[in-house]
Amino acid sequence: MGSTVVQLTAGDPSPATLALVVAVALAKVVTIFAPAVPLQLKWPNDLLVDGAKCSGILLERSGNAVVIGVGVNLASAPELPDRATFSFAGAGIAIDRDRFAEALAVALVDALWSWRQEGVESIVRAWLPLGHPVGTPLRVSEQGIDGTFDGLAPDGALRLRRADGEVMLIHAGDVELQRPVKGN
Repeated sequence: MGSTVVQLTAGDPSPATLALVVAVALAKVVTIFAPAVPLQLKWPNDLLVDGAKCSGILLERSGNAVVIGVGVNLASAPELPDRATFSFAGAGIAIDRDRFAEALAVALVDALWSWRQEGVESIVRAWLPLGHPVGTPLRVSEQGIDGTFDGLAPDGALRLRRADGEVMLIHAGDVELQRPVKGN
């Protein structure tokens, strides 16, 4: 899809929360172009359709600049050995790349304004209804920590409820959605 640069200014929220900002903007645009698609955000910034990944968002900071790269599977999706992928064209949904990119630019400007003027809490409020439901089994891959999704902290951190009831705050990491264990 493309890249953009956000110049950080004094008083901005944590740059790490830009992942949530971009995810909210991206979900808004997908909803405009494909309103019937059952999308879901996976913390912090993956966009899923029926559990299959259909976008990627990367952030890279250099000084006071954050480069944001966004890829969306509009025409095709890569085949990945470890996860299902989704493309809009593969589902019979034709989306014009240029119109999508223009809409994403506008949505990102709006989300950045909210992030700067209203704080991370406004982005967290926008992210939560689009995200995986509270109680979703999760695994934080790098640490091998399992638990269930318990919402987001006001600063955008993932709240991971462990089996013993302890709630851990996860500020960074690769999170895998796990299938619920079915009872007998």
